[in-house]
Amino acid sequence: MTVTLINPDGLPKPEVYRQLSIATGSRTVFLAGQVARDAEGRKVGEGDFAAQVEQAYLNVGTALAEVGGSFDDVAKLTIYVVDWSADKMPLLGEGVARAAAKLGVDPVKPITLLGVAALGEPDLMVEVEATAVLD
Repeated sequence: MTVTLINPDGLPKPEVYRQLSIATGSRTVFLAGQVARDAEGRKVGEGDFAAQVEQAYLNVGTALAEVGGSFDDVAKLTIYVVDWSADKMPLLGEGVARAAAKLGVDPVKPITLLGVAALGEPDLMVEVEATAVLD
């Protein structure tokens, strides 16, 4: 595996993400933010935050598969959430868990979560950007 995830001593040890990734592969993949759209560009999960998270994560997995990788190769995620509040955390976790089950992966990665006023289209609630390292 090209990415090793750890929580270093001296830092908090969150259960839902890791503080650090060590990437040792030879190809770095920078994936544009993925949103709740299917392969034909149709909306997925309109008004359903967990469903939108799930679709965005699945799209990350699909994109990485196209270049010979998988979600396991993700070194870091940035998640943009419209009108973030702590009450959205369980729904975020639900969407991530459903995507992880479908992808057959451990979704725990270094993550930066940013609350934003809006995304590129008014119906979008979440966007997931990934950096991955492949052999």
